[in-house]
Amino acid sequence: MADPKKLFIKTYGCQMNVYDSERMAEALGASGYVTTERAEDADMILLNTCHIREKAAEKVYSELGRFKPLKTANPDLKIGVAGCVAQAEGEEIMRRQPLVDLVVGPQTYHRLPAMEAVVQAGGRAVDTDFPEEDKFEHLPKAPRAKRAPAAFLTVQEGCDKFCAFCVVPYTRGAEVSRPVARVLREARDLVERGVREITLLGQNVNAYHGEGPEGTWGLARLIRELAKIDGLARIRFTTSHPNDMEDDLIAAHGDEPKLMPYLHLPVQSGSDRILKAMARKHTAESYIRLIERLRAARPDLLLSGDFIVGFPGESDQDFEDTMALVREVGYGQAYSFKYSARPGTPAAEKTPVPDDVASDRLQRLQALLTEQQRAAQAAMVGRDVSVLFEKAGRLPGQMVGKSDYLHAVHVTDPRAEAGQIARVRIIASGPNSLAGELV
Repeated sequence: MADPKKLFIKTYGCQMNVYDSERMAEALGASGYVTTERAEDADMILLNTCHIREKAAEKVYSELGRFKPLKTANPDLKIGVAGCVAQAEGEEIMRRQPLVDLVVGPQTYHRLPAMEAVVQAGGRAVDTDFPEEDKFEHLPKAPRAKRAPAAFLTVQEGCDKFCAFCVVPYTRGAEVSRPVARVLREARDLVERGVREITLLGQNVNAYHGEGPEGTWGLARLIRELAKIDGLARIRFTTSHPNDMEDDLIAAHGDEPKLMPYLHLPVQSGSDRILKAMARKHTAESYIRLIERLRAARPDLLLSGDFIVGFPGESDQDFEDTMALVREVGYGQAYSFKYSARPGTPAAEKTPVPDDVASDRLQRLQALLTEQQRAAQAAMVGRDVSVLFEKAGRLPGQMVGKSDYLHAVHVTDPRAEAGQIARVRIIASGPNSLAGELV
């Protein structure tokens, strides 16, 4: 029997890309590939790319250049570019980098086996369509391998919001929700393979409106149905938009015990003037009132957010409004970035804030967010929390996992096992994780 072909995937960007990479590996697994951690050992290399940050395409070309010696040493090596840069650049990637054999967008990776057959026959393949068929239903069936205790599950893709800074509507397409039955089927399959925690994914996941029994279901109803699956202990969802946080989803945070007390809810700015320029269609005040309602439903809710500083036209006062919002809300963790223009978006045509000003603002904002994150972690010391252990740590006998609040927690105890959910007393807080002991 011939040795299996080896596949190396490098994933950039969001959790949805992590999920997509897993599905690409499964799709090619049906064609005889097994994954490898070393590009040097691979028969095929796939870069699953992200187009959100500045100079994303140039970074992909730079990465491809590093693979040239591998292609020289092994002319049979196949190299592909997938994801959002592939969607945006398409044929241009083939033109600029002749060593690339295939380019596949995020909506067509179910066609990878057919594309792989084309490149094995000596051809090159590009597919960046927005097909009508459901890619998830057309993925080849791979062997049902055991899974890690926590998994991602995409339920919604695309975005209809068209924020002025964002390229997602152009690379992922319009908002589409997967039918309820297909989501439930995949969730049950994951649980049968060892998954205890599922994170529901979508560009605007709380805009989910999938076809189910008795009509269209929102995200809250889907969560309540998922909670009925025996063996599924935890449910999370990301990323949400403030304008899609419906009443029943707010209520679910208070009355569905399997829905974890953690919410990522990006606001981007605390200035109404900048929010309007961003086309966010909400105000700082409406966001704060929404947080109040969420915390009324779940008082211990840990909040995460996204912030962009240096958006075109942002004044000192606009930035101070953002700092004021952060102080009022209080975040357990957050992600913050300097604005970077994405070609083709409305904001790219506007004059940016000087880089030194934007850098100074980012440094100040990150200092405040870090202070809040460390305070939230320090407040956990002495508390008992529920931890899902996921894998062995760096030290002998150490296991690491996630608390209900998504804090990384490590315990050194021979009784701790991967897949176990245990009560843990937090005994210390580090820069990015908590230390605990089994109760």
